[in-house]
Amino acid sequence: MPEETTPSPAPAPDAPEPGAPSGSFGAGCGGVILVGVLLVAGTLAWNSWAATDFPRVAPAEMADRAVQRSQEAYTVMGFKRTIEPGVRDAGVSTQNTLSSNFCYDNGLLGIEDKIVDGAYSMSHTWALDHVPASQAVPGLRRLHRYLGGEGWRVTSYREGERGGSWDLLVQRHDGEERMSFSWYPDREYFTGGTSVPCAYDPKWKDGHSGPAGDDESPPALGPAQRD
Repeated sequence: MPEETTPSPAPAPDAPEPGAPSGSFGAGCGGVILVGVLLVAGTLAWNSWAATDFPRVAPAEMADRAVQRSQEAYTVMGFKRTIEPGVRDAGVSTQNTLSSNFCYDNGLLGIEDKIVDGAYSMSHTWALDHVPASQAVPGLRRLHRYLGGEGWRVTSYREGERGGSWDLLVQRHDGEERMSFSWYPDREYFTGGTSVPCAYDPKWKDGHSGPAGDDESPPALGPAQRD
């Protein structure tokens, strides 16, 4: 009787090595990465555009806005003197001045420092000498409460101890608008400052050496009636 032979089983296909992704999984992973890259790039581009998307406003109008903020604070403080425009001795005498600053574009990654042509930011600075504690202390406390109730975010408030300065810093609109106030007991000197958001000067032309609005002058700062 002939000997029976059992056929050998067909060899099994090679199994993939542990951890080796299949072709479809690799393609899917690559797609997710590409989408992520595009989202990041789109976000950076949007942030860069939004960072320089300033309104077109004349410097005189933005200067007036800064002065109005200072006037409001001055009135809440209860000061009765009138500060004429200008400054004779900064840090010592009274002061009432406007200044204009460049606005900058930090680029896609936020690491550049490029001046934005035609854009500017107005600031108003004022100071008053011979301010005693009986006027500065209750005034600053009152201003602190008032600004907090008007939508300003208090970023710093310090009541001076052992003769130190009293300081109040506030901001709103994501920090685009800021005010700061300080009183120095040893000199009885009070300072205030307001900065308003960047804007484009509608009349700006190439070749202007300084920031727009650098020739603006404030009106006298004095007491006003509160509603």
